[in-house]
Amino acid sequence: MRKSWTAALVAAGLAVVAVAVPVIASENRANTTAKGPDEAAARTLPSQRVGAAPGKSGAGTPSAGTPGKGQPTVGQSELPGRGKHPSAKPSGGKPSARPSGKPPVSPKLPVKPVVSSDQAGPAVAGPCSGVVIKPGQDARSIVNSKPAGTTFCFAAGTHRISSTIRPKANQVLASAQGAVLTGSVRLAGWAASGSRWVVRGALPAAYAKSGECEDNKANVCYLREQVFVDGVHLTRVAALSAVRAGTFYADYAGNAIYLGSNPAGRDVEMSRTSTAIESGARGVVVRGLTIEHFASAPQAGALVSGPGWKVTANDVRWNHAVGVMLVDADSTKVDRNLIHHNGQLGLGQYSSAAAAVTRNVISSNNTDGFWIADWESGGIKSTRSSGTVSGNVIKANKGIGMWADVADDGRSIIGNQIVGNAADGIRYEISRNGTIAGNTVTGNGFGTGRGSGTSLWDGGGINVNTSTGVTIKGNRVAGNVNGITIQSRTRGSGPWGTYLLRDVQVSGNTVEMTGGSQATGMVQNAGAQVPAGEVVFTGNKYVLDDLGTQRFSRFGARLTAAGWRKAGLDQVGTFAAN
Repeated sequence: MRKSWTAALVAAGLAVVAVAVPVIASENRANTTAKGPDEAAARTLPSQRVGAAPGKSGAGTPSAGTPGKGQPTVGQSELPGRGKHPSAKPSGGKPSARPSGKPPVSPKLPVKPVVSSDQAGPAVAGPCSGVVIKPGQDARSIVNSKPAGTTFCFAAGTHRISSTIRPKANQVLASAQGAVLTGSVRLAGWAASGSRWVVRGALPAAYAKSGECEDNKANVCYLREQVFVDGVHLTRVAALSAVRAGTFYADYAGNAIYLGSNPAGRDVEMSRTSTAIESGARGVVVRGLTIEHFASAPQAGALVSGPGWKVTANDVRWNHAVGVMLVDADSTKVDRNLIHHNGQLGLGQYSSAAAAVTRNVISSNNTDGFWIADWESGGIKSTRSSGTVSGNVIKANKGIGMWADVADDGRSIIGNQIVGNAADGIRYEISRNGTIAGNTVTGNGFGTGRGSGTSLWDGGGINVNTSTGVTIKGNRVAGNVNGITIQSRTRGSGPWGTYLLRDVQVSGNTVEMTGGSQATGMVQNAGAQVPAGEVVFTGNKYVLDDLGTQRFSRFGARLTAAGWRKAGLDQVGTFAAN
């Protein structure tokens, strides 16, 4: 399988070059909702863009292109919607034994989406030989009782993890039998309450808000407890009156959970444990496990890797915040996993050098309504780190596909298929020394929620924001809200001094712009002018609807293909009318 994978990538021309909760971007930095030269500092959330307008966002999933041969593929699925903020304890006495009035007709529940690949996930995990852990046993105690280097084989079935497993150095946590590690508990004892059903006593005490929600009035995305009926994720709503089939309401003051569908004869579960596996020990292997239903806090992971780990062939899904989180995880390899339908983000990388994220399917993340345009929701977010992101399918995430933000230094984004994400396909922001090469970037940036827009300030297929030493070459960028956008903003200082837009080379890309207000070009605000020669476009091919359409922009001036070339850009490039 590995040989065919490599051959396919070469044939397709894709191999061009070879969080416990630390926040992914722990920066105090100003932000603003203004665009262009009038930008002003206003907000200080660590994971928002600063000094400029928010980027794309939206509630829906854009249409996706077709992944190329040789990479894992992911099926289409419908993403659940967002909820609202919980209200105070509802009024009313003891619930009656059955709903009042006419018995409601049980509406149809949502269908559980399926994500699969024959080249990633537990299907490619391989054998396991070692200490067997069976369902019902205390996995954490068993792992604690054995020395470093021990291999543990999880037997088939559901393993309920009530406390985080903390492996020692070089231990292996694996399954060859499709074992499921879940952080959820079963909910029983339901009683009818009007037209709804209620169970009491399962919720924790109320806790403070963290993170940023797409719906910043309801503000319920941060609430960690998810509810599943027969494995199907229910959407949280903010008030008892809003409960319908496929939704739930959690009343923390009254310690009660309400459903809109009769749970009789169904398996109802609530996520409770925060993290499945976490350790700072070196050399741990996690392989072949399905990790689901963990109640991770915003910016925290269901699986939190330490240094030198190999996280391979797992299915990490339906966890509240981040699926896989790398924290101080130098030289970790995350390979051939399915990472999907997590509540905030598929994969996060913080303060981790030389990590390799390869051949994964990272799809349909941000199910719980975090802010799409400008908070770390979506596919991958990396901060103060380096390494390679290559050969992945990053698809249909409600946020940015691949985001290097805040002092990434030496990041290669190579040979990925980045398709149908609600915000930028790739965003390289206040970082340096980046290579973005051989990627297929299509159908990104068409979100319509808070902070969305279609200008170059709002982003595009590939967006470089106030970064230095970035090479963009050999990519296919087609059908995104914009093509390649280069932004210079006033962004303050980082570990190597003032963040500036310098030394950006854009060459050998194919950029298709045939509709809407799609454009490629550069923008700058009043305090961040770009010296001549610091942004070079050369040898690119453009496919346009018409050569006379102004599909290019140079620091505020809209240009036709002829005007772009006259301005000294792509003088050896090609321009074709579609």
